[in-house]
Amino acid sequence: MSDAKSVIESGKAVLGIEFGSTRIKAVLVDDQNKPIASGSHEWENQLVDGVWTYGIDMIWEGLQDAYKEMTEDVGKQYGVKVENLGAIGFSAMMHGYMPFGEDGEILVPFRTWRNAITEEASEKLTELFHFNIPQRWSIAHLYQAVLNGEGHVKDIKFQTTLAGYIHWKLSGKKVLGVGEASGMFPIDSTTGKFNQRMVDQFDAAVESKGYSWKLLDIFPEVLDAGEDAGTLTEAGAKLLDPSGTLQAGAPMCPPEGDAGTGMVATNSVDVRTGNVSAGTSVFSMVVLEKDLSKVYPELDLVTTPSGAPVAMVHCNNCTSDLNAWVNIFKEFAEAFGVDVDMNKLFGTLYNKAMEGDADGGNLLAYNYISGENITGMEEGRPMFVRTPNSKFNLANFMRVNLYTALGALKIGNDILLKEEGVKVDKLLGHGGLFKTKGVGQQILADAMNTPISVMETAGEGGAWGIAVLASYMIQKKDGETLGDYLNEKVFAGQEGSSLDPDPEGVKGFDEFIKIYKAGLPIERAAVDSMAL
Repeated sequence: MSDAKSVIESGKAVLGIEFGSTRIKAVLVDDQNKPIASGSHEWENQLVDGVWTYGIDMIWEGLQDAYKEMTEDVGKQYGVKVENLGAIGFSAMMHGYMPFGEDGEILVPFRTWRNAITEEASEKLTELFHFNIPQRWSIAHLYQAVLNGEGHVKDIKFQTTLAGYIHWKLSGKKVLGVGEASGMFPIDSTTGKFNQRMVDQFDAAVESKGYSWKLLDIFPEVLDAGEDAGTLTEAGAKLLDPSGTLQAGAPMCPPEGDAGTGMVATNSVDVRTGNVSAGTSVFSMVVLEKDLSKVYPELDLVTTPSGAPVAMVHCNNCTSDLNAWVNIFKEFAEAFGVDVDMNKLFGTLYNKAMEGDADGGNLLAYNYISGENITGMEEGRPMFVRTPNSKFNLANFMRVNLYTALGALKIGNDILLKEEGVKVDKLLGHGGLFKTKGVGQQILADAMNTPISVMETAGEGGAWGIAVLASYMIQKKDGETLGDYLNEKVFAGQEGSSLDPDPEGVKGFDEFIKIYKAGLPIERAAVDSMAL
């Protein structure tokens, strides 16, 4: 404790803050990358006029609250104040649309990754570039606004992501880490910058509109992990800490996306490694040895924070509907006057799932709170379906709701692992799905038919991951790669716990996914028939 105190007092502690879908988390680490204090702020996206969004005020209130809670934790533990920092890093959920005008104000409400409203743009850009452009990517949102004839497009002076927005306002620098940038627009792996051929194609496609800008005029500069991304300004320090205690001047690392920080937090930045982040959304990242044989709409090609190519399977839905069912059981228990411990409730229900039939007893569920691009659903209708002959009991009910949380993910990864034959030596899981020891981990192992490891540090999540990236920037030696830094300085000696796929579980999940695919017309009918 005294060591942590001296690190804080000497201004060497490093801060990482990540904006997740439901929580903003701040993690302070020492010079060995060990977490020494944290704070958080709960928030929730809003569906406004058919668009999933967060208000600008919500962003700053959440940031300041998470930071304040972290400083209060420092005060309670060490009896000191946070006046200076060794480095700072910001990350956030990737993609989405944040266009800004001449005055630096946002031109339309923030359109998050969760929106499935850019199908026309996505399809046209994929055809134009011969490169998969998912609906949630920033360029798809921009082009859809062009196709829609939205008046604000002509006034755009800068377009960025949530992480890039926070970084810009605190440092004055319009930059992005390459991993985050790869979710805005395709990256050329030979240059580590936006793909110039595709930039030229886009500019030509919108030339007739007569806009005053070209794409690179309004996009941020792309930086690799470890590069200097500016410093905390006086105005930025006051934005982060309105109390005025925090001083300006801390170096800032390139802002990254939650995919990149997840790779860092699980030591998955080298080839043939990968990770699965399972929370509100779920996505897998596998670092590739070579290019894929063709374009797949289910597979996104992004990069690590140091620019290596990555195949990403991103699904908009994971634990939200599962959590909603657990809350129903909570209400049931409370109706009987039982005081419910949520950790125990989750643990009991998750472990009950492991008693179910391997195939889920011919039950079917879709966890689509929002649209799901992998299966072509532009909106979500959560549902549970069974036949009169299905084995309907609590164990199977919970097992199928855990299965469906990974259903769309399995469809995408079957293409990657089975059709493309991509090899993965190590796949690590992190996120809320893995909190109950051994359950989500085993089900993911069965779904992927690959051993799954979970590290203790993975529980720290992306806020810790971006803090590590900030530390790498100020600690790296000449020529030291991010992978070397993680292996030798951060994860040395950490093995984590690994679970192998269970043959019966693998067979059972394959049976479930057949029912899942065959039942998609039911979900389509619900989307078409049941208005929001």
